[in-house]
Amino acid sequence: MTRVISNANSKNRATPLEYTRNIGIAAHIDAGKTTTTERILFYTGVVHKIGEVHDGTTVTDWMEQERERGITITSAAISCGWTTKEGLYADIRHQINLIDTPGHVDFTAEVERSLRVLDGAVAVFCGVAGVQPQSETVWRQMDKYNVPRIAFINKMDRTGADFLGAVEDIREKLGGNAHPLFLNIGEGETLRGLVDLIKMRAYIYGDNSVNGTQYDTVDVPDDMLADAKKYRESLVEVLSDFDDAVAEKYLDGREVDADELQAAIRKATLSMKFIGVIPGSAFKNKGVQMLLDAVIDYLPSPLDLPPVRAFNDDDVNEETSIVPDDGVKVAALAFKLMTDPFVGKLIFCRVYAGQLKKGEVVYNPRTRKSERISRLILMKANSREDIEVAYSGDICAIIGLRGVVTGDTLCDRDLGLILEPPTFPDPVISMSIEPKSKADQAKLSIGLQRLAEEDPTFKVAGNQETGQTIISGMGELHLDIIRDRLFREFKVEADAGRPQIAYRETITAEAVGEGKFIRQSGGRGQYGHAVIKLEPAEKGKGVEVVNEIVGGAIPKEYIKPTQEGILEGAQTGVIAGYPVVDFVARIVDGSFHEVDSSEMAFKMAGIFGFKEAMRKANPILLEPIMRVDVATPEEYQGDIVGDLNRRRGQIHGIEMKNNLTIICVFVPLEMMFGYATDVRSLSKGRATYTMEPSHFDQIPASLLAKIIENAPGK
Repeated sequence: MTRVISNANSKNRATPLEYTRNIGIAAHIDAGKTTTTERILFYTGVVHKIGEVHDGTTVTDWMEQERERGITITSAAISCGWTTKEGLYADIRHQINLIDTPGHVDFTAEVERSLRVLDGAVAVFCGVAGVQPQSETVWRQMDKYNVPRIAFINKMDRTGADFLGAVEDIREKLGGNAHPLFLNIGEGETLRGLVDLIKMRAYIYGDNSVNGTQYDTVDVPDDMLADAKKYRESLVEVLSDFDDAVAEKYLDGREVDADELQAAIRKATLSMKFIGVIPGSAFKNKGVQMLLDAVIDYLPSPLDLPPVRAFNDDDVNEETSIVPDDGVKVAALAFKLMTDPFVGKLIFCRVYAGQLKKGEVVYNPRTRKSERISRLILMKANSREDIEVAYSGDICAIIGLRGVVTGDTLCDRDLGLILEPPTFPDPVISMSIEPKSKADQAKLSIGLQRLAEEDPTFKVAGNQETGQTIISGMGELHLDIIRDRLFREFKVEADAGRPQIAYRETITAEAVGEGKFIRQSGGRGQYGHAVIKLEPAEKGKGVEVVNEIVGGAIPKEYIKPTQEGILEGAQTGVIAGYPVVDFVARIVDGSFHEVDSSEMAFKMAGIFGFKEAMRKANPILLEPIMRVDVATPEEYQGDIVGDLNRRRGQIHGIEMKNNLTIICVFVPLEMMFGYATDVRSLSKGRATYTMEPSHFDQIPASLLAKIIENAPGK
């Protein structure tokens, strides 16, 4: 059964839905996302002085750790307005809800949850480096959530910048159908403007242009006219596949005017099969206004997107389609939590239907509880503006809800919907953490709990044998930031142990296990009996538990406890006590006792049945493998490759780019501790590298005994 909620705009909204853009800025670390965001805020009038990352004065990098390190750690939401002077939406002020996301792989959850609720994105690339490893990661995340995008080739003012090379990189490495919408006039030190291929004119930034606010509109320079015509013709040819009017004129050899071309670009961009590319330099204040125009002209409003899928909270097989509508019952998704020192827990929400209103009650289908919204605010990085209502399509923050976690749906109780939550990768690294004094113990517990609520990729667990607290995250930097935040925000002094690898276990064969939990002690006993069949699943598919009981061998009310038992058993495998991944568990048989059976007994039967089946299923131990990309001058290539081989690295590819050798290699995480120091030593400080989780692979037999000996489950 499918219900469809129709669209309508409220008369009270400041900006109609059609003129709203929810966008994200995403890219590889150091490609210039935050600098680009800062320029956007300046040109839209949100700030009156441009901040710089290197000075620690940007609006969206507001955390102390971000300003000290010059990197983005947490995604920051901010709203601004922009009016295009001509084109599809000439003289209409649009509201842009913008999220600046981190580039470092350790904070990939921030990108993941932001893209889940955004309608469009600007992918930023470095004009010198082109497509970099984390560029590929965020591109895959955009594909995962079907986010239409445009590309901004930044840093065109740097020596070695190559705009057309970067466009070709997007085509080859990302498979994107990328085409220039502008050409750069000059590059490196000589960058002075852009040629508009749609309107066939040039924008020249003069030497006296204050902060890039003034530029001259002139004819295309004579020395670029041939290239401009060539690339415009190529653009028209590509767009003829998306628009009949353009195709007709192209085939007849007639001129396609700018309005027709813009309409075709918008249609092609929304189809996810075309990426318009714009060159510029955010740092040197060139091209950002053209980027803003492109955001308005080509990226979607909430009305342009397919309906959002949701499910009935009582029957997940009943699917519901939601489209933006201010006049229906409210449905919103909580995509981010943040602890604010002044107001407490902030819950960031994207409203998909209806209106969120201050003072009203919302229902959480996960907890099956209702809570009242005490305050509703519009976020401006770390500052805020109180509002009375948030409409469909808006991104806002709520104060006053207690039992909400990332991914929860907030809706009207009568609606009873569950929106699809974002998904997050598992942590790959762990370490123990202990308070320095008894006075710090309680503060540590509170701090870890709040940080774990904020960050779905940060996990906290206790080791029952040693009494230690174990924290897990996406990398050394991730855990370092957690420790720093504990100290600064929660005033906790803590010592950390050496980082440990988050190994996994899996199975390689099918097997059947029988779990029985039978206790008799004079009165009412306990009886649970389940037969579990395990099968290997495809790598990366996760865990699936299937009920195949027929004929009532296990009553319906005991199926869920049995499934919970299987999942609990999978938290600690049989080899070394690590979590078990990539398997299908089928509940195929069992029995019950009319008096003695209970939920607890069947949960235990599920655990025992899973463990027995796993022991028979040829279990193996897996280790996290990292993708490492090293950029080095050619003279150090041999030493660096030799060092990577000693680290059990598998070379995936070597290419030359801008006088540098780029080495792509897959290396076990265990072998990468201390690599930052070693690679600097091998290259006299001239090589750089990036690292991100790739996959899990079987541990060599020669190392198995040592790892099992040091495992937490042994």
